[in-house]
Amino acid sequence: MSHIFFSGFKLGGRRTGLLGTKAVCAALLGIAFLIGGAAEAQNFASLSASPLPIQKGGGSKPILGWQEFCQSNPSECAVNSSEPRTIKLTAQIWNTIVSINKRVNNEITPVTDQDHWGVVDHWDIPTDGKGDCEDYQLLKRKKLVELGVPRRAMLMTVVIDELGEGHAVLVVRTDRGDYVLDNKHSNVLSWDQTGYVYVKRESQDAVAWVSLGGITASPTTTANR
Repeated sequence: MSHIFFSGFKLGGRRTGLLGTKAVCAALLGIAFLIGGAAEAQNFASLSASPLPIQKGGGSKPILGWQEFCQSNPSECAVNSSEPRTIKLTAQIWNTIVSINKRVNNEITPVTDQDHWGVVDHWDIPTDGKGDCEDYQLLKRKKLVELGVPRRAMLMTVVIDELGEGHAVLVVRTDRGDYVLDNKHSNVLSWDQTGYVYVKRESQDAVAWVSLGGITASPTTTANR
């Protein structure tokens, strides 16, 4: 579990995620929700019509762990404006995304940053086979980039999960909508199927972050599903 820090916003009439409040990443708690290797195969042909993509707002302060990660791994954070913002989702790319999500979820052992590194929050690619939520997603993105998926279309994203706690996922932007890779689910879900509240994500234009304003699924996002 990691502790993700971000500016507060109201959720269901209460203020959640106040700056300086410990928000659990839920890598360990998420095991109770993890759909394992026996999960039903996700067939590309059965994908529903996509909802509207997640809309960004104004600028937002990056996660401190992300800033430190980028200082140590600048190539993992660089924005290449020649890459597409979205990828054309073919059956081959879909199968690759689903496969990488399941494989990394099964390969990495969940452990808190405090137990792993002796610090509250540390973002890194888990080369030692251990990590928490953001580490899973960073490794997935790295593997997908190595297979030719453009990094610019894959965005580290902070959400509030079903437990009301801070969590990190990887959002892949496609011509069929935004899909979420998550250590809590072996299936890749459309963003509006997760039940999460979307707080902020990487920018696609600079080494910066943008606000998502606490968006959740609504009738306008799911009307065409």
